[in-house]
Amino acid sequence: MRADDGAPDAQEAGAAGMKVPVTMYTTAVCGYCVQAERLLRAKGVHDIVKVRVDLEPARRLEMMEKTGRRTVPQIWIGDTHVGGYDDLVALDRAGGLAPLLSGRTA
Repeated sequence: MRADDGAPDAQEAGAAGMKVPVTMYTTAVCGYCVQAERLLRAKGVHDIVKVRVDLEPARRLEMMEKTGRRTVPQIWIGDTHVGGYDDLVALDRAGGLAPLLSGRTA
């Protein structure tokens, strides 16, 4: 169903496939990474680029330089750094996740 502004809602956007790339810095053993992926998939995200910082230490340094954070997950939706799992949940609860995933601003 479409919202009043004519843009697809989260379910419709998910069915059509997300257009905005999602990247998640992660490790093999990370419960918050699993939860973040679960939430993103529930929102219709099918393709998540996972960067395994435990297998590629240089990528962890890259992550830390980009975000100023050491912990995973670190999630990017398009060019927007969302942050970690708690930040992702807060964004969703505030109503900002679906618009970001669909390429619209909140």
